Amino acid sequence: MLVAFSVAPSGTGHDDGSVHDAVAAAVKVVRDSGLPNQTDSMFTTIEGDWDEVFAVVKQATEAVAAFGSRVSLVLKADIRPGYSGELTAKVERLEAALDELTP
Repeated sequence: MLVAFSVAPSGTGHDDGSVHDAVAAAVKVVRDSGLPNQTDSMFTTIEGDWDEVFAVVKQATEAVAAFGSRVSLVLKADIRPGYSGELTAKVERLEAALDELTP
């Protein structure tokens, strides 16, 4: 399973709205988990089974909670039993398809 998630605090009291310290705390939890993961400017994606992935999402959310009075969590999951390595394989298939479209 792949789970892409974004977690951020609100009610931080910071005038500039920056949440990078809180996001860093969440990403550290993900990276320390040992699960395959990837972070971009909007989401962090983790690969693993249901229980291990959602345990990490919960821990990351708890890490962010220390930075504000509320937490916003957005999730998207790709549940495909019997497949692993999809964090990179899906992108490789996409790139191959794009190559076929290029004259």
